[in-house]
Amino acid sequence: MLQKSYAYKKYHSAHKRFIKPAIENFFYQEFPNLFGPNIRNIIAEKLMEIFYNHHESENNLKPGQILWKAVDKDTRADDYKVRFKRVVLTIVNEEDILKLENGLLLAEHRQNVIARITQEAFAQGALLSMRDIGLLLAFDPSSISAARKEYEKKQGKNLPHTGTYHDMGSCITHKYQIIYKSVVEKKEPPAIASETNHSIKAVDHYLKDFNRVKTLAIDKKSAEYIHLVTKISLHVIKQYLKIIDEFIINQQAS
Repeated sequence: MLQKSYAYKKYHSAHKRFIKPAIENFFYQEFPNLFGPNIRNIIAEKLMEIFYNHHESENNLKPGQILWKAVDKDTRADDYKVRFKRVVLTIVNEEDILKLENGLLLAEHRQNVIARITQEAFAQGALLSMRDIGLLLAFDPSSISAARKEYEKKQGKNLPHTGTYHDMGSCITHKYQIIYKSVVEKKEPPAIASETNHSIKAVDHYLKDFNRVKTLAIDKKSAEYIHLVTKISLHVIKQYLKIIDEFIINQQAS
């Protein structure tokens, strides 16, 4: 069997955002032993034909807006039964044009668009991934991620997306911020979750990992040993150790 390419693995699941694959996926999940892929394909095509023949189209979108299916914020993108929500996203509006007319650089404009659509999706109960935005803006997801991080750094706040809200991906800066708010600012998980656009579950997960690292660090175990025992990524452990050394061990010593 031929191995799937990196590009296939990265983009293939995005098909789920569209109607026909969503119908096929429904029959796959609910009736896995009843219909094969060919029958699911035929059923989906017929249902779409019926829908479009009876649906009265009401286009309430403004110029510059699009419809997209984003991951429901109450499910994870890697869940077997992931749910999607239809969201309206503003790719361009009149204010954007005015700013560009006044000399706004395209790089900064792109950051503003990324910020706007991630927040629009979140306000509608959904989350965009960097791949989603890359598809919509015709950019590589890594470039979108870099632009998002630059915006977050300048604005001093985190944008809601699948990587942070559901604890997916590395997001080391966010891990550090969450632990800092808990250890140094003495804030409770609900407040931290709200301020960092994470779920409480993700915040609790970070705090649990941090406390495991802290216990071993106070026992003078090395970062490599902690990594071996906890299976937490070494670079994450080093982020946690920085906080432990500066705000826990040093304060205890003084």
